[in-house]
Amino acid sequence: MDSLRAARYPFLRGASEFAEEHSQGIEMLLEGANYADARKRGLDRVMGALKNHTVPDYSLTNDYSRLMEVLSYPYARMLVSCIDDRLLTKRYALAEAEHMNSVLSKDRESLPIIIEELEINAQLNNDGTMNLHFADFLRFSYVMKAVEWKLINMNVKDGYVRLPAEKLVRLIQNAYRSRIESELPLKVPEEFRTFLQADINKINAVLAEAKNRMDPTNGEGMKDEFVPPCIKAIIEMAQAGQNLPHSARFALVSFLHALGLTYQQIIAIFAVSPDFNEAVSEYQIKHITGELNGTDGYTPPECATMKTNGICFNPDPLCEHIKHPLNYYRIKAGKPFGRRQEDE
Repeated sequence: MDSLRAARYPFLRGASEFAEEHSQGIEMLLEGANYADARKRGLDRVMGALKNHTVPDYSLTNDYSRLMEVLSYPYARMLVSCIDDRLLTKRYALAEAEHMNSVLSKDRESLPIIIEELEINAQLNNDGTMNLHFADFLRFSYVMKAVEWKLINMNVKDGYVRLPAEKLVRLIQNAYRSRIESELPLKVPEEFRTFLQADINKINAVLAEAKNRMDPTNGEGMKDEFVPPCIKAIIEMAQAGQNLPHSARFALVSFLHALGLTYQQIIAIFAVSPDFNEAVSEYQIKHITGELNGTDGYTPPECATMKTNGICFNPDPLCEHIKHPLNYYRIKAGKPFGRRQEDE
């Protein structure tokens, strides 16, 4: 593989082969003076993902800079793996995937190679469009909420969805993001962590700041006066002993969990229900909060989903300007929020 393509797409097998051929192994990457630029770029990849949701661009005009770029990729993955934090992993995966999208959008010659690497069932047409198998289309488009991405609005023939190249590249971004998340964390030997620790500490400091900015409660716990009217209504229904539909239970548990309430605090709200079954409620709550499968749990539904499910109760004027119940809480609590919140 040529050095430029390897640097642009360091996740390719050919890029790994290029790195093995032109470097001196992982130990030298971690401590060798000749690889300081690769380590700096690797740290920048992770910091860029955390701070700006982007992977920084470096000049790739010569073989040295291209080799440093390729080697920065495994270094960044080791850093993310050592920290093993869900928020960090998701932000890093998204930033890498968006960076790949940006590069691939201007480099259509590499499209078949990326498709093969990510094991995507797609075929190139003579007119520059692509045929993507409908199963892969569904697998990679499920996060796309716009109506234009619905399968019913696609040109489907013989089990393949016909797409312009730019739409396929957007789906490839989802495929790559999913692959990164599934691959991390890597098993990093303990002796390697010594060399990584200084950069790990830098990342952890920025990660803590990011989490603090995202915490709707400022670490102070839930305050009733900031709770959106839909959640207040569901809590009142539960405390009045009314039977709640599953959608309301899910919305309530996921919202309370996002605000940091404990299992005991959450289950106490349901304990007065006439059909309360502690064993069933415990399973449902721990499933939603992720305690059963070792994850951070499900995210609360958006306002649009709440409306669709018929549980958008008593909307007030602020509700007209927000798209998510957690953002309602943030605004009431005086917390800023950006264009992206991984919990929403």
